[in-house]
Amino acid sequence: MNAIDRIKQAARRSHKTIVMPETHDPRIVHAASHFVADGLGGIILLGKTEDIHRTAAKIGAGLYDVEIIDPATDLQAEAYIEHYVQRRKHRGMTAERAATALSDPIFYGAFMVAAGRADGMVAGSASPTAKVIRAALHAIGPAAGLKTISGCFVEVSPNRDLGSDGAFIFADCGVVPEPTSEQLVEITISAAASCRQLLGREPRVALLSFSTKGSASSPAVEKVVTAVKILEQRGVDFIFDGELQLDAAVIGDVAEKKAPDSRVAGRANVLIFPDLGAGNIGYKLAERFGNCVAVGPILQGLAKPVNDLSRGCNVQEIVLAAAVTAVQA
Repeated sequence: MNAIDRIKQAARRSHKTIVMPETHDPRIVHAASHFVADGLGGIILLGKTEDIHRTAAKIGAGLYDVEIIDPATDLQAEAYIEHYVQRRKHRGMTAERAATALSDPIFYGAFMVAAGRADGMVAGSASPTAKVIRAALHAIGPAAGLKTISGCFVEVSPNRDLGSDGAFIFADCGVVPEPTSEQLVEITISAAASCRQLLGREPRVALLSFSTKGSASSPAVEKVVTAVKILEQRGVDFIFDGELQLDAAVIGDVAEKKAPDSRVAGRANVLIFPDLGAGNIGYKLAERFGNCVAVGPILQGLAKPVNDLSRGCNVQEIVLAAAVTAVQA
């Protein structure tokens, strides 16, 4: 079973409910229909019932067992406004400002997740990433012990000798441009959790660099070396190593030459990139040159799951993002 099938199977077992707020986008309505019909979980769509059914009729999507909530008439709206004021009153949040923010379905959906009314949210098909992340931070916030929200991809290689039967977690490929050593540590902890959740495997984490075990020296290398030292001090419950070049991290023959004493080298299934440039280029190279399937971006490090969509996403990508969110929940 490949990683994508494993994610869908886990979503079916989890029976989670995902809120999708951008119902003016026909792709969202279509994806909601497919998600429920495929038995992947429940869906809540936000908006006016008549408008959503009109969209569904135009595209031929059935909305059986899909729940529709209109934030304008929802009885829980006042509770969400109060919750928002309490969370952000130190930043001057007022009931009036909270009500204005919650008139945006993305913020409303995030507060539904915070309240436990939905298990996660998928948004961004018609909105910028910054808005989705801001809604998640304002409503939900980081997971306990973390400050850094980051992004990862599940990368599935046709070469099943790599990673875990060809599957990897790549991080951070979408959020933090120039992470500090401390942020690299938090990205690593979140990515290890993503490996367990999404791949169903124990993480073997490589913190990547252009240097392997002191083969080069620069501030960029030292940042990674410092992150490794902090992870050692924290006593995390997964194996890791760094700094490692990519080939040393994933190819056994190279690992024997460059890092023969490493527990991770040659068999890493989680790759931590030193900055966003490397991560973004890395996942796209794997996809375009290595024929990998890239699933993401997936947000990690939140107390409850919210995931951002590319504005160019198709229906099946939305369905898969919702399945990932259900597994994270």
